[in-house]
This record gives sequence, structure tokens and C-alpha cells, in this order.
Amino acid sequence: MKRLTAIVCCGLVLAACGGGGERAGGGEEEAAAGGGAAGPTGSGSISGAVRFTGTAPANPTIDMSEEPACREKHSSAPVNPKVVVNNGMLGNVFVYVKSGLPAGATYPAPTTPAVIDQNGCMYDPRVFGVVVGQSIEIRNSDPVLHNIKAVPSANRGFNISQPTQGMTTTRRFDTPEVMVPLECNVHGWMNAWVGVVTNPFFAVSAQDGSFTIGGLPAGTYEVEAWHETMGTKTATVTVGEGAAATVEFSFGPTT
Repeated sequence: MKRLTAIVCCGLVLAACGGGGERAGGGEEEAAAGGGAAGPTGSGSISGAVRFTGTAPANPTIDMSEEPACREKHSSAPVNPKVVVNNGMLGNVFVYVKSGLPAGATYPAPTTPAVIDQNGCMYDPRVFGVVVGQSIEIRNSDPVLHNIKAVPSANRGFNISQPTQGMTTTRRFDTPEVMVPLECNVHGWMNAWVGVVTNPFFAVSAQDGSFTIGGLPAGTYEVEAWHETMGTKTATVTVGEGAAATVEFSFGPTT
């Protein structure tokens, strides 16, 4: 992994936000609210961009001929979006504060669930994050059978079927893990990843490569960026109270 140096500058501050909680594999039970007072927050932020160097690989075309109800939701031939590159910028990168918060700081699970939808026989979003204990609402917006399977290494996995359009199921993960793979046993091209972290300081890079993590207290942090095919990069970022730090990550094609 490479270590980058962050540039600190003044700028606008965006507040961090989060979601709410069910146990992975544990059915529709009520989530724990989280113990103790919330850890420290502040008015600092980290923003930046994720670049892609070199020639972007072609994403494989998906054959949806056996699922016309899904195929008709796509205006052109669908592709598996493993590498999302636009004008040299990389999307779908999970960026999070890996270390640097005060020892023992805890952050209760947010009360709003994160949502992942199965739409057009694709997961939306492909990459997202939750705080430990936060609910994940799984939706099926397709008139076809989907089977969502979580394959974690630290958490309890689950394997659930959603045979009809409009179905929703709620699960949660109770142990930090970056990342938890999600897949569909019915449609082999369907993949997604969720980062399970102990604090709300994370973001996913947009299609233009941009991201912002807000609500940070002043401090020096190790920030990690994760991509599904190209691994991780890290940077050390110092954030002043009320200030915005900037950092840039760069990924390239694997050999």
C-alpha cells in the first residue's frame, strides 16, 4: 500500500450522516441502540478525488436475454461495472477513516437504514458503507426472483430469497469488516460490497471520483481507500477544527 500526504486548506464543511440496525442473519429483530454517549464529532472535513491512471479496462457485457424484464430497464447493452472511470476519475471507491479517532470512542448505530436495491438485475448501490449495528434494507424492484447472499469473514452471513417485486428484508452486521461481499445466486453477475465500520466517517467516490467525509473533530487520521479489483491505498490527513483537508488517491490497472 502507498502512503500519500494530504494538503490542508480552508473550505466548506459537510456534516456526516448515517443509517440504522438489524442483525445479519437474525431476521427482523429490533437493533440495539448502541451503548454509551456518542464519540466526538467536529466541524472539520476531508474531501478529495480518486484518480485512475493508465487505460481503463473494458467492463464485461452482461447477457440478460433470459431476463427480459431486467434487460428492458437498460437503454443499452448492460455491462458489469467493475471499474467505473470517467475522464480519468474513479468511482465506487470506499473511503473511510481507518484510525486516529480518540481511543475508546464509540458511535451508536444511526437510526436511518442504509438501502440496497435490486433493480434491472443489478445492485444499487454497488458499494456502500454502514456503521456497526446499522440496519440494511434490502429491496427487490424487479419482477423476477433474486437471492441475496452475504459472504463475510468476520460477521454472520445470510442467504435470503426475494421472489416477488416490492419485497424488502432487513439485516445488520455487528462486527467491523471492510468489505463484506454481497452476491446473487440466481444472477452470477450481480455483486455488491458493504463496508462495516465503527464510526460514521466514510464516503464512496462518485462517478467523477469526488468524495467528502464531514463532521470530523480536529486530528490526524489514517484514511484508507478501497476498490473491488485494485486493492487499497492509504493517506495520512491532518484536519484542523473548522477546516477542510484535501487528499487525492490514485489507482491503476492490476497486472
